[in-house]
Amino acid sequence: MLAAGALVAGTAACGAQRLDDGNASDVAAKMPAVTLDQAPAEEKAADVINAITPDKDLAAKAPASLKSGGLKVVSSIGYPPMELFASDGKTPIGFDPALARAIARKLGVKVTITDEEFNSQIPGVLTGRYDFVISSMTDNQERQGQVTFVDYVQAGAGMLVKKGNPAAIAGPGDLCGKTVSVVDNGSSMDLAESYGADCKKGGKPAVNILKFPGDSEAMLQVSNGRAQASITDYVVAAHKSADPKLAMEAIALEGTESPWGIGMKPDNKELIDSVKGALDSLIQNGEYGKLLAAWNLEKLAVQSAVINGGK
Repeated sequence: MLAAGALVAGTAACGAQRLDDGNASDVAAKMPAVTLDQAPAEEKAADVINAITPDKDLAAKAPASLKSGGLKVVSSIGYPPMELFASDGKTPIGFDPALARAIARKLGVKVTITDEEFNSQIPGVLTGRYDFVISSMTDNQERQGQVTFVDYVQAGAGMLVKKGNPAAIAGPGDLCGKTVSVVDNGSSMDLAESYGADCKKGGKPAVNILKFPGDSEAMLQVSNGRAQASITDYVVAAHKSADPKLAMEAIALEGTESPWGIGMKPDNKELIDSVKGALDSLIQNGEYGKLLAAWNLEKLAVQSAVINGGK
């Protein structure tokens, strides 16, 4: 388990607990002061995170388990810029860990972030090992049957083009007659084929699609001039475009977005309310936007925290 770069032991079950011995403010006043975690130095949003102070009302209403044991978060590290390891190979950084740390600070509690493979995350939440999962997880109806989501971004597909966009590509309609590189048998290929079909229906030249085993090979075709654009996930495109050595620009493909959510046990009502309240506070205070900007992900922004907004 990792808490702002430090190893933390223990797997105590977590969950919301009712505060029955007085009101939340009285209980909070009796709790010992918490020294909040500092963000890792390599976290791009470290300055933003470390400047966040607890919201007194939200902190008072947070589940007692968070105050005593901290917020226990699970993610799957290895999908930059959403989740990645720092240079030590063990400290989680990226937008998802940044938001988890920001929520913890807003609630006035400490946080641990554990790396688990994707399919183990929801079971870990349901058994109480973790309080929530934040791992680029699409909020959809199937998953809503297991967990309750607080949606924190709207993510979809995007394109990479050369710096300066010499082919003047602004959207799918500009791909007619152009060469586009994609990962074979993936969602990006499906999109490219649907855009090509629309071109044909409109009496325009079809899209020439180049297929490759992975993102790296597909993106290389833009760099070497063989393709005018590469279709991929927008978060991947944004991450690549932030590297000046690649000399690329990211373009969001409107209409492909779906919400990604923070997943929690449905009966953890206090926790769900606390996380939603913390996210809304971060959005309203502008701190959420700064977290996104640090990772070049402003296009993913939501205007408010929505529960189970996926269809």
